Amino acid sequence: MIKNKKFKNIPVFKSEKDEANFWASHDTTDYVDWSKALVNPVFPNLKMSTRTITLRVTESLLDSLKMLANKKDVPYQSLMKVYLDEKVREEFANT
Repeated sequence: MIKNKKFKNIPVFKSEKDEANFWASHDTTDYVDWSKALVNPVFPNLKMSTRTITLRVTESLLDSLKMLANKKDVPYQSLMKVYLDEKVREEFANT
């Protein structure tokens, strides 16, 4: 890295798409001093992106999930996400 290199200011973007287009056509080393970057940064307040979906289940399954969630004192949707996550991780671990 060249000492005392002047970095360009990163522009303010109107949208993520504008930012993606910008970085697709610009070299980050003109804007960021990567020698000062953290190797494994931690973002404790960063929430994972989520997407709303529609999932059709039988009424009996939904009733069972709601009863279990009520016993655990959590929303049934949260319990469903936990169960899905656990099962997917289990499947990947077994492949």
